[in-house]
Amino acid sequence: MEREQKPGRRALLGAAALGAGAMALSGAGTATAAETQTAPGAAAGASGRGHELPVPTVIGHRGASGYRPEHTFGSYQLALDMGADIIEQDLVPTKDGHLVCRHENDITATTDVSAHPEFADRKTTKTVDGTKLTGWFTEDFTLAELKTLRAKERIPGNRQRNTLYDGRWEVPTFEEVLQWAEREGRERGRRIWLYVETKHPTYFRKLGLGLEERVAKLLRRYGRHRKDSALFLQSFEPSSIQRLRKLVDTPAVVLLSTINSRPWDFVEANDPRTVADLVKPEGLKWIASYAQGIGPDLSVIIPRTPDGKLGTPTSVVKDAHAAGLILHPYTMRNENTFLPADFRRGSDPNAYGDAFGAFKAYFATGIDGIFSDNADTALLAAADFRK
Repeated sequence: MEREQKPGRRALLGAAALGAGAMALSGAGTATAAETQTAPGAAAGASGRGHELPVPTVIGHRGASGYRPEHTFGSYQLALDMGADIIEQDLVPTKDGHLVCRHENDITATTDVSAHPEFADRKTTKTVDGTKLTGWFTEDFTLAELKTLRAKERIPGNRQRNTLYDGRWEVPTFEEVLQWAEREGRERGRRIWLYVETKHPTYFRKLGLGLEERVAKLLRRYGRHRKDSALFLQSFEPSSIQRLRKLVDTPAVVLLSTINSRPWDFVEANDPRTVADLVKPEGLKWIASYAQGIGPDLSVIIPRTPDGKLGTPTSVVKDAHAAGLILHPYTMRNENTFLPADFRRGSDPNAYGDAFGAFKAYFATGIDGIFSDNADTALLAAADFRK
């Protein structure tokens, strides 16, 4: 049963639920002119400008990937221009240790690498976090080599219109994104929030390409290593967040996959706990000891029934807030194929369904924000809960 809340109470709940996270996200100024506003949870009287991040918060998932090829400056810029509160980056390393923005280290589907005969011999088969993959991988390319490639739409069958932009943008580095965010912040007179994920950190550490130290180095270089920095760190591996917490004070979120899954670092360490264990009160208390929030799969918030419809919301939102954690679940998309069955419209899997209805159901649970490929849709839906 949906738990309806008054929008005003939702804003208060979001700020209160930050708990220790709110304290971590509030405070005095930072190193750059782009980071001058009050952070979420900070009192309005402290600066006269109120809360910086509205609740519910809209996170541009890989930018505006519903409209542009993901993790490109075309996608990031559009999400920012649409008004997304935070823009997400996923980080993987190159052979020579640079951090680049790709959802996966397998770049077969997201670049034109297969059309480059000079890289034909780089195609290989690897096992990444227990999954066997054949393709081209970032760790086999130098940054200079990657920069000769161009990005393309990852799921052209679903988003044919996005293929119009294939080849327009190169693969961005994380440092280039930090520089972009600084420029945009100066031009707009406000901080540009980023949401940064370490991808497959255990896998890369075994290759001698540890992510956390590289991320921390860049965060320090650009003044985003503080408790009040306009950036969230995130990872599906709790140990990666724990490692990052020893290097920087930047707020952090533990990502959680489906309810019966196990984080890959748990698999490697023979830790038997599953996501189901981590969203119990004791598991959430453990996460709260080193992180400010969780980013669960939406099915952890509202499970789907056997016929694919939304079922009854779980107690995860209430329990996480009780532990002082914020919740930023993922991922809402407008197309029928990605929506719960009760919000699909018509027979075309790639047509838009009742995304607003689905957003309403998720926001009504009390979540503090959501990742979405369609920031414009998410913002309109969130507005009804922000008043």
